[in-house]
Amino acid sequence: MAKRALADSERFFNRHFSWMQFNERVLEEACDPANPLLERVKFLAITAGNLDEFVEVRLAGLMQQAEHGNRELSPDGRTSAEVLVELTRRIHAFVEAQYQCWREELVPALEEESIRVLGLGELRPKEREHIENFYSQTVEPLLTPITVDPAHPFPHVLNKALCLAFLVRRIRRGGQTYLGVVTVPRALPRLVRLSSAEGEAEYIFLHDVVHAFAERLYHGYEVLSAAAFRVTRNSNLYLEEEESRSLLESVDRQLHRRRKGSAVRLEIESTANPEIIDRLQANFHLSPGQVFRINGPINLSRVSHLYDETARPDLKYRPFVPREVVAKPGSASIFDQIRERSILLHHPYDSYSTVVRFIESAAADPDVLSIKQTLYRTSENSPIVRALMEAAAKKEVAVVVELKARFDEASNIRWARNLQEAGVQVFHGVVGLKTHCKLVLVARREPDGQIGRYAHLGTGNYNPSTARFYTDLSLLTCDPHLTSAVHHVFNYLTAHSERRHYTPLFVAPLNLGRSFLGLINREAGHAQAGRPAFIFAKFNSLLDEKIIGALYRASQAGVRIELLVRGACALRPGVRGLSSRIRVRSLVGRFLEHSRIFVFGNGGQTDVYLGSADWMQRNIYERVEVIFHVKDAALRSRIFSEVVAPYLADTLKTRILMPTGEYVRLRAARQLVHLRNSHHFNAQEFLIDFAEGRRNAESLPALPAFLRVRPRHATSTP
Repeated sequence: MAKRALADSERFFNRHFSWMQFNERVLEEACDPANPLLERVKFLAITAGNLDEFVEVRLAGLMQQAEHGNRELSPDGRTSAEVLVELTRRIHAFVEAQYQCWREELVPALEEESIRVLGLGELRPKEREHIENFYSQTVEPLLTPITVDPAHPFPHVLNKALCLAFLVRRIRRGGQTYLGVVTVPRALPRLVRLSSAEGEAEYIFLHDVVHAFAERLYHGYEVLSAAAFRVTRNSNLYLEEEESRSLLESVDRQLHRRRKGSAVRLEIESTANPEIIDRLQANFHLSPGQVFRINGPINLSRVSHLYDETARPDLKYRPFVPREVVAKPGSASIFDQIRERSILLHHPYDSYSTVVRFIESAAADPDVLSIKQTLYRTSENSPIVRALMEAAAKKEVAVVVELKARFDEASNIRWARNLQEAGVQVFHGVVGLKTHCKLVLVARREPDGQIGRYAHLGTGNYNPSTARFYTDLSLLTCDPHLTSAVHHVFNYLTAHSERRHYTPLFVAPLNLGRSFLGLINREAGHAQAGRPAFIFAKFNSLLDEKIIGALYRASQAGVRIELLVRGACALRPGVRGLSSRIRVRSLVGRFLEHSRIFVFGNGGQTDVYLGSADWMQRNIYERVEVIFHVKDAALRSRIFSEVVAPYLADTLKTRILMPTGEYVRLRAARQLVHLRNSHHFNAQEFLIDFAEGRRNAESLPALPAFLRVRPRHATSTP
């Protein structure tokens, strides 16, 4: 088979276009009538939130590159300016698809279920009276109307704040028109619940309420026109860490600047008076392509309020209670159970309470001498942080808090200060690198007087809230090789103390990229020697050019490669002579796929790795990440049977990435990619049933033949 030139830029998909395709897959779930109706509304809201972050970070960054005349080509051979033109077109098309889904599919379906979003003209007299009282007592005291004139400059509009623009004219003075601006209070819900009959749920948008009583805000003016609008600003942080006396203070200052960043997008109602649009566009210095005329409610992420406030369990996924893997308090201590055998958890099917209990037990146990932990993102009222603060009064506690976790910076600054006040030693990691690894290390005096160490290593954040709907894997262990390596990683984070190796861990940016390239190349060597060779990997994004190049070479050498990539993927699969042995899947469903799993056939002696890193440049070179080796045969077997096999068997929520760059639902792509499964199988729903005991081990799907290799000898270490 002829090899295709690896230097050809066609071997890479554009990362930004690929991310847009991911959000399109989420939008497909909003449009899929097979999903419960209110879950579809939630999926639509998720697409809007995803797009907000993409615009204020990725699109804004591209705009800056284009403005500065950056001529460097992306891996697919385009300049920033070329990508920006095409990306802007795609975003406009996507927004139109979002609102078409809302107007033509979700609103009619909601009305059939007696869930309605009403306009002011649709209110009955009693409801109108209710809204008028609500406005007078709750809304109006929070409003600050502004008229833009020589004495009142255009107000600063906060990032993503919903506003109303009014075109007004003074009644007593010569008919001159002015622009009025009112910010809709963020403290109030965007959808106001109306009193309605039993079995019905009726709402009205808050900005419609403000619009309805505009004459009260602008006494002496005639309100000629009004339109809701929202401005998105550049939200990138720019830090000079080497010159900063305090990273915490530096991030804090940059957060304030973010709120005032330059505008990159204007969303405004499509019915807006052209004069309003022109004035806003000129004020924010926006090009026509940055103006989005919206046929529907501004900011669809707020329609999630319908999901939260409408008590209709028949229109949502059935409730799910995660499985408790570890015995509850009152039985053997969690440390005794970990000493007996390492514990593997698959969240959210296995309860995250086990991880919380591990940290709380360490905080309360008088024999625990020290706790070390990394924190990238956590929940608002985190029981983990509370436990660490309580522990600081009795033992050594050190926490590495990542202040630059995007959009969680303010929360992390608050946690860092609270932890410091409680006596915790707080660190912010290695200068220039984000701390993204998920580690806890506990030192404990054992009954024999020796110091034992226990560790948690995970693929997801220490956030009990998101752990209910993110899929992740956790390992609790006292294996001395792993705990010693974790100890060395903490030394690197707190003292920049580097070692030649961290075996059995890979640590970015020190050796993770080199180690993965070595494993991929090793598989190519096995294939060329006629030994079993395959790669299975599951993660969020695949963008690193070196990794992609190694995967292409492995495919050419004869390695079978199955990739489950939730989000952006720059690799082009299925190209004859280049990637014909590579298949890329994406699964979007009830839970957000977040776990990272890497499996290498290794000539029949299969190796399994878990960890915090995706195959992206930022994870490999710009963050501190940890990948850990799973040696225990029983744990590897569980990963294969309860994670890998179900995901590879999924037919309902999986899409296949075609060589053209198109994602096709697996059931529609079966003939194109020679897939044999003809039955309907939803991996996530199956794993829920399995966790709740409605399915047993005999019902687990079989592994594909290429993954059935000779197992290693069982060991007692992970």
